[in-house]
Amino acid sequence: MKAQKFTKETIRQLGTSERNFPEFTIGDTIAVSQRITEANKERLQVFEGDVIAIKNNGAASTFTVRKISANAVAVEKIFPYYSPLVASIKFIRKGKVRRAKLYYMRNRVGKAARVSELVQTKEQKEKQSEVIRPLAQEGVAISELSE
Repeated sequence: MKAQKFTKETIRQLGTSERNFPEFTIGDTIAVSQRITEANKERLQVFEGDVIAIKNNGAASTFTVRKISANAVAVEKIFPYYSPLVASIKFIRKGKVRRAKLYYMRNRVGKAARVSELVQTKEQKEKQSEVIRPLAQEGVAISELSE
């Protein structure tokens, strides 16, 4: 049997399916609901924090979320974007950042470890949604636009 030839782009897209998650970028605060199986029970656990990194690599795409838990202990989790264990993502607020990766936040404590909120006017929000709606109908992912 002859081996099929795939392009690199085709191989990257194997195993990916459309996830109806809201668009988020670096610095945004999101709440990720993850399926946890204990014995024979399944429950949802919510992990809420700031997105400090996104790695776009087809089916292996991941995003890193960092939160400050009790006693000022920082917790980071790396979530696979296409994992069936990630049940849902809820967008909470937009962050104001000037970097592609926020690894420098690991060295900060207290108020310095927070990402400031990006304040938008109604016109800016409407303009952003006008750009996103037609592209979403065409099937273009917003993450593809930023690359």
